[in-house]
Amino acid sequence: MLKSTETFNSNYIIGISFISALGGYLFGFDFAVISGALPFLRTQFMLDAWWEGFLTGSLALGCIAGSLIAGNLADRYGRKPGLMLAAFIFAISSIGIAFSSGLPFFIVMRFAAGIGVGMASMLCPMYIAEISPAKVRGRNVAINQLTIVIGILVTNLVNYFLADTGPDAWRWMFGLGVIPSVIFLIGVIWLPESPRWLLKDGQEGKAKLVLDKIGSASFVDTTFKAIQKSLTGTKKQSYKALFEKSVRPAVTLGITLAVFQQFCGINVVFNYTSTIFESAGANLNRQLFETVAIGVVNLAFTLLAMWQVDKLGRRPLMLIGSLGLSVVYIILAFLLQNHYPVAMVSVFVLVAISLYAISLAPVTWVLISEIFPNRIRGVASSVAIVSLWGAYFILVFTFPILAKKLGTYGPFYLYAAICFLGFLFIKKKVKETKGQTLEELEDNLITNSHSDSSVNRALKEE
Repeated sequence: MLKSTETFNSNYIIGISFISALGGYLFGFDFAVISGALPFLRTQFMLDAWWEGFLTGSLALGCIAGSLIAGNLADRYGRKPGLMLAAFIFAISSIGIAFSSGLPFFIVMRFAAGIGVGMASMLCPMYIAEISPAKVRGRNVAINQLTIVIGILVTNLVNYFLADTGPDAWRWMFGLGVIPSVIFLIGVIWLPESPRWLLKDGQEGKAKLVLDKIGSASFVDTTFKAIQKSLTGTKKQSYKALFEKSVRPAVTLGITLAVFQQFCGINVVFNYTSTIFESAGANLNRQLFETVAIGVVNLAFTLLAMWQVDKLGRRPLMLIGSLGLSVVYIILAFLLQNHYPVAMVSVFVLVAISLYAISLAPVTWVLISEIFPNRIRGVASSVAIVSLWGAYFILVFTFPILAKKLGTYGPFYLYAAICFLGFLFIKKKVKETKGQTLEELEDNLITNSHSDSSVNRALKEE
């Protein structure tokens, strides 16, 4: 655990965390912009249910490619070059989408935007976790989720005010993404490289310089030695390393949590707000207003999560969120099925958003950023986040098709069942990680793996 003599440069740590987390803002932008644009895109490109799902999900396909690129890039060249490339891709894709003349080019540019989102979704939480002291790591990684929800809220507000500007409003909705992209690119230039990557790459002098800016001499000494110890005897890692017995439990846990964060179903609410509220009888203005309300609630409860993630802990928040969503989805499905007033539907949509924002949304990213050992963090995070985006594609691609066959309410019964199964998994498999350094978590993983092996050998002998 951290010693009492260790002090930190809190302003510096928060500053570089927020700059890195600007990638989260762009993530939120690309994630949310489709919700306001879909009513216009349906007319522009004459979308049926299949194409609507594929157009929405094309972002996720790009995210898968981006996560794979980022994993290799992060381990070979560092976290900073990957963040810079993500910012550049964001800017180019925003302009490309805005000037799309047909559906094929739009989908190609949406796929490119996904590459930027995928890179940022992996690199931003990883970078923040690696530059943050253990006692504030959860809060700092949650800053990335905070910027995501700010991106969602601002984008929804812009969409709301652009909606009355004519049939080409969607072009402005996407094109304005170039502004935060350029700001992010300029900010990343100022960031230091991750000290853990620098040590892994043999750049001890530069690693110490970065650690000196983060904390006191005692912090630098203990952190430096702990990182060196965790990297002793390791070599450049490939994806084969993920199948080693000692790291397999962490990899399995990371993948499962990543997939569950998507299959819990909440991103259907974010991406298909207009579809859900249209089925409840809301007009276009009310549909876009609901996206703004969702953004406000999302932001408020993300701030609450940042306050509690290092106090209450990761595990309790995940349990509350998964079980709570299961119950709320059943109620929401019932209301939609029986044509209750829009206001009642809105209340339970916002309750679902609040539960997700305080639990599965930020905490999943925190856990993925901290449960993997230093030597495989890049490739392991890449695999987990590829799994997350694969699940996201399946979710958003299938919703319009399921809604057409079952009614808009039907899929929510399925999501309720998945959330309950997720609650059982978290209760059994997820251990608390708050307050422990990344190296202490790695030591615990190895100890538990050895312990499990000993138990298995003893059972075989009996």
